[in-house]
Amino acid sequence: MKKLSARRRHPLAALVVLLFALAATGGLYAAFAPADEAKADTSAQSLAIEEGKKLYATGCSSCHGTGGQGTSDGPSLVGVGAAAVDFQVGTGRMPAQSPGAQAPKKPQVYTQAQIDQLAAYVASLGPGPSIPTEEQYDPSGADSAAGGELFRTNCAQCHNFTGEGGALTNGKYAPELDGVSDKHIYEAMLHGPQNMPVFPDTVLPEKEKREIIAYINDVQGEDEKSPGGFKLGGFGPVAEGMFAWTIVLALLIGVAVWVAARTAKARKS
Repeated sequence: MKKLSARRRHPLAALVVLLFALAATGGLYAAFAPADEAKADTSAQSLAIEEGKKLYATGCSSCHGTGGQGTSDGPSLVGVGAAAVDFQVGTGRMPAQSPGAQAPKKPQVYTQAQIDQLAAYVASLGPGPSIPTEEQYDPSGADSAAGGELFRTNCAQCHNFTGEGGALTNGKYAPELDGVSDKHIYEAMLHGPQNMPVFPDTVLPEKEKREIIAYINDVQGEDEKSPGGFKLGGFGPVAEGMFAWTIVLALLIGVAVWVAARTAKARKS
C-alpha cells in the first residue's frame, strides 16, 4: 500500500494523466468529427460536379467534347482549372454565340451558382488553377505605383498604358480593362485567356498581381482624369510624343511653304 501510495503521489503523475486525457480527446475528435465534416464536404463537392456535368453536357459539350477533350470547334478543357471556367463563363465569353477569331465579352448566361458547378466539373477533369479567394485578389493596401511598373513591363504592349486594349493579329485583340472585376483580372493572369500569356505565382506572386489590379483600378475612367484634353489613347510617352512632334513638324513645314510662297510673290511684284 505504501508503494502504491508513493506512485500516486509521484511528481510526474499529474503530467501523465494530463497527457493521457489530451491524447484520448484528440483520438476521439479524429475518429468522429473530421470524418463527418469530410463526408459532408465530399458529398457537396460530388453533387456540384454532377450538376456541373449536366450543365456542361447541355451548353459546352458540342464544342469541347463530351469529356472535355476538345474538338475542332473548341479546345480541350482538361487541366484548365476552375479559374478559367469562372472567368470565361462569368464574363459571358462562354458559351460562344458563334465561331470567330475571339470570343467577345457579353452578359453572362449562367448564374454564379451554375458557374461554380461548371467549374467544379471541369476542375475534376484535371488539375488546374482554382478560383481565387477575395483575400488573394483584393487590392486594398497594394502599391499602385509598383503595379504600374509591372503593368507597363508585362501588359502594356497589348492593353496599352492605361488598359484601353488594342488590336492584335488575325482579328484578335486585347480587351479593354475598364469595368473588369478584380477577380476576373486575377483569373486572367492565372490562366491566360485567348492570346494572353499565363502569369502563375512563380512568375507574378499574389502580391504583385494585387499591385497590378490596384494600378488598373487607379487608371480606370482616365477620360475624367485628363483635364488637358485628348489623351491620345494612352499609348505612352514615346507614341504620344511622336504624334505631337509630327503635328508640330507639319505646321512648321506649312509655315515655311507659306513664307516661301509669299516671298516669291513679293519678288515678282
